[in-house]
Amino acid sequence: MLLTAAFLTFIVFFLTNLQPNLEKLAKTEANFRMSDQDVTNWLHNRGYDKNVFKKYGQWLGVLPSPKITGQDGKVYSRCSRPTILPEDAPSYCGLLQGNWGFSTAFKDEVGAIISKRLGLTGWLALAVLLTMVPAALIVGVVAGMREKSKTDRALSTFSIATTATPEYVSSILFIVLLASSKVGLSPLFAEWGLIEGKTIFKGTAASAMDNITFQNFTLPVAALAIYGMGYIARMTRASMAEVMTAQYIRTARLKGASFKSIVLKHALRNALIAPFTVIMLQIPWLLTGVAIVETIFNYKGIGWTLVNAALSNDIELLLGVSVVAVVVVLVTQLISDIGYAFLNPRIRVN
Repeated sequence: MLLTAAFLTFIVFFLTNLQPNLEKLAKTEANFRMSDQDVTNWLHNRGYDKNVFKKYGQWLGVLPSPKITGQDGKVYSRCSRPTILPEDAPSYCGLLQGNWGFSTAFKDEVGAIISKRLGLTGWLALAVLLTMVPAALIVGVVAGMREKSKTDRALSTFSIATTATPEYVSSILFIVLLASSKVGLSPLFAEWGLIEGKTIFKGTAASAMDNITFQNFTLPVAALAIYGMGYIARMTRASMAEVMTAQYIRTARLKGASFKSIVLKHALRNALIAPFTVIMLQIPWLLTGVAIVETIFNYKGIGWTLVNAALSNDIELLLGVSVVAVVVVLVTQLISDIGYAFLNPRIRVN
């Protein structure tokens, strides 16, 4: 896991520190009308023209950070916002020392920004999981129990349709149908007196950052849940259909066990082995894949932060978000492996 994390973060570090990105950073921070020589000097004075491996080591905190003395005589480094005396600036100041850098776009510490935005996305992801997983399992189990029936075909068609519809499309459709005062269902409901306000739901989730309500949080949750549930439902359906044809299920039927008992006691646990891995993979997707939905609904979570950091060429913030994404992916994969072994005794035996 440590090797994987180091490799992935180095890739992101290398891409964000390409020369065009550094030139854009220099002009953004100093002056857009800077000459090429001024850009070169600006990058040199701040250590951006060093070897990429050396810069990566400084970012991690395994190599000493460069110290720069400004025209005012104050000492600047990665972690010293300025200090008056040179000895006050620490030599090693990187990720391992708890310093995530300083955001050039938000003018704040990267660690503070990520902790706040990650909490907002955490509430959104939790709501999506609590909605998506039970609905997907129910759809998949019902379809798998009645393989090749009309119910199976209808639910499978629904699952494929939801998976084939990107979350940004469903977000726009939900806003038009349910959060517009001029078109969709809201004008009709308002005319009939079924709703108090002008719209059924709010087309923005900005207010949900302070106070989550049913009106301001339903649409982003629904857009993400509907997109993710189709894939889980299809995996559950395939796994359930395979389990229902197993020999031990036939034996249970011959012994006179009820259909409900067969499904709940024998088939369901084995059918959930494959979907469990898929469900765990949805957590990393919810962390970084919500960028479009959070941007559409103006919900300033980690996805919204990632988009704005990319647009602003905020290298330190991009690296901080990438670290969080890598850690979440690796941890969820570990939990998935442990859970898979718990659900499948044959893995433990092997």
